[in-house]
Amino acid sequence: MDEPIKILCVDDEQNVLNALRRLFLDDNYEILTATSGADGLELQEREHAQIIISDYRMPAMTGVEFLGEVNRKWPDTVRIVLSGYADTAAIVSAINEGQIYKFIPKPWNDDEIRITVGHAIDRYFLSKKNRELSDELTRKNAELNHLLAERTNSLEQRGQMLRSFQNIIDAIPLGVLGLDSEGTLVQANEEWFRISGGDYSSLGQNVAGFMPHAAPVLERVRQEGRADGYLTVNGVPGRLIGSRLHSSQEQQEGIILVFIRRDEAP
Repeated sequence: MDEPIKILCVDDEQNVLNALRRLFLDDNYEILTATSGADGLELQEREHAQIIISDYRMPAMTGVEFLGEVNRKWPDTVRIVLSGYADTAAIVSAINEGQIYKFIPKPWNDDEIRITVGHAIDRYFLSKKNRELSDELTRKNAELNHLLAERTNSLEQRGQMLRSFQNIIDAIPLGVLGLDSEGTLVQANEEWFRISGGDYSSLGQNVAGFMPHAAPVLERVRQEGRADGYLTVNGVPGRLIGSRLHSSQEQQEGIILVFIRRDEAP
């Protein structure tokens, strides 16, 4: 633990404060003392002790009132009450008002109070660690939500671009086919489907299966980057022009084919 441990002891009897200071003399704690609740609050404002030990019955401001104020201003502190009165109602009040960790009767057992303080310190650092993890999780969730929003926006933009691109190629009065590097049909325009007789089942199939006569053109495209040839599709004669596509950004390759009906070919 790199954080130095500070223990604030508040009691209107100086001999009690002296006894507590002696009790922790051999421990690596900084012991702070105050003889009233008001002085304790003022000291806590400056020192920010992690552990607060307070007497229950004090003049002007009772221990319950003092610890209640500590709980409101410094909720991360671990609060312990000392009392010479076996008053059950007082114990319940103190626990409810100040969110007390432990209620120790006077006169106390030195070993008990030392063990209690040790456990209180462990509790403080465990709560601190949990709070840090919770804050980190909240931050990570915020970053993830921001990333997801950006990704969703990017996907929506890409979807709009793809729809726009599809509308463009659908408006072209030539048959257009997009193949992946293996020769599978991944995209085509409406003119191509009209030429092929409306056979949409060819999407996702290898071109060798539904247009085997295109094989020589495809082979030359793979070797030379561009090729053309004449063939007949669904009884429609025409010219097939192919070109190899490459996206350096996404490291993807493909082939674009354009089928020009003979009556439209130059």
